[in-house]
Amino acid sequence: MTRDRRGPDERLSGWGRTQPTWATVRTPSPGQEPAAVLASGPRGVLARGSGRSYGDAAQNSGGEVLKQASQVSQVIVDAPAGTVTASGGATLHEILQASLPFGLCLPVVPGTRHVTVGGAVAADVHGKNHRSCGSLGPHLRQIVLLDGTGRTRVLQPGPERWATVGGMGLTGVVLSATIALPRVGTSLLEVQDGRTRDLAGTLAALERGSADSPYAVAWIDVLARSAGFGRGIVTTARHLAADELPPGTAPLAHRAGTRLAAPPVPVPLVTPRTVRAFTAARWALPTDAKPRVARLGDFLHPLDGLGGWNRLYGPAGFVQHQHVLPLGAERVLEQVCRLLAPLSPFLGVLKRFGEADPAPLSFPRPGWSLAVDLPAGTPGLAAALDRVDERVAEAGGAVYLAKDARLRRDLVQVMYPRLVEWRAVRDRLDPDHRFRSDLDRRLNLSGAFDA
Repeated sequence: MTRDRRGPDERLSGWGRTQPTWATVRTPSPGQEPAAVLASGPRGVLARGSGRSYGDAAQNSGGEVLKQASQVSQVIVDAPAGTVTASGGATLHEILQASLPFGLCLPVVPGTRHVTVGGAVAADVHGKNHRSCGSLGPHLRQIVLLDGTGRTRVLQPGPERWATVGGMGLTGVVLSATIALPRVGTSLLEVQDGRTRDLAGTLAALERGSADSPYAVAWIDVLARSAGFGRGIVTTARHLAADELPPGTAPLAHRAGTRLAAPPVPVPLVTPRTVRAFTAARWALPTDAKPRVARLGDFLHPLDGLGGWNRLYGPAGFVQHQHVLPLGAERVLEQVCRLLAPLSPFLGVLKRFGEADPAPLSFPRPGWSLAVDLPAGTPGLAAALDRVDERVAEAGGAVYLAKDARLRRDLVQVMYPRLVEWRAVRDRLDPDHRFRSDLDRRLNLSGAFDA
């Protein structure tokens, strides 16, 4: 039997760098027997990719963590079929590098290219094109899963697949996934920006933009006073065709890199004063009347250009709060924005979601998704976010589990009413509850922590 490589206990946290815990990290070797991969103590085991979930979803305090990102990743593009099959530890960046030369692109890309395939499946990731393309789940043709019994399953459409999609890694280890890829003429986008005067105008412009363009997203200003509250810049984009490019332009080049690296800082650089200054500067930037051309990576994940940008929030880290509210709850969205305003939120991002997929724990559903970054040390943060969560739950919305670091357990069943249905399928895949996480312990997603 091939042995895995066991490392010393490591201190792990999410991208927000809050609530770190210790676990024994193992790197399974290629060809290792499934029973050995799942060997674990009383605190269970969990697969971890690049650690890009913001909260504690990829942590397992006192238990074992399988480091998928360290495996030798495999990406196989089937150009005639328009699919890619990638190992669970492969990143979305590696898939884009391999697929774009064939004129194929990932259907859904979240805000960073560094997410692994396993993590993308576990979170059922979405992007700036949810209304037109949905989240990742419907584009999955096959998932190969190592379940809690040590069995390797090939998941076709059915309850086990949908429990794994959005299942936060608690149904097993995603060994590989096959994804259907849409064809594109180029890796360049035509991008158009437009300004709005208030929140109602932002919602109306985003509604129109998401209906007319594949990609649509809005930056909103919740610090503006009175009539300007919720003003924003709505950005839409579409893939350019090859015959729309200037002569000599490489149509399918994919250049994405880190241009700068953020240094560790002893105190947070994101403060109410710097947030106000950034917001004023962002609003003062001119908006081109004509469309501009942007690289795929620059538009889809601009923050990847600054390596380690999460360090700018200082040692205490930050919380990204992302929620979705259903259509018709626009008044609640305004109330939530006003609750968040005193906290000086950074990078308010608003999107219009389309139809939900069948996954019981999938986050996106028809409505409005708002994401804001908040330094973890902000006075009154916990109480304010509790009030926001309560309003979201009352309105039929939900908080994104892949971003969450502090949601109250009593609100999960309200936000995810199909949780009991998901538990029943999960128990078939992992009857002994081998797969565990700090997120599960905190929210009792699996039902194993009722006591």
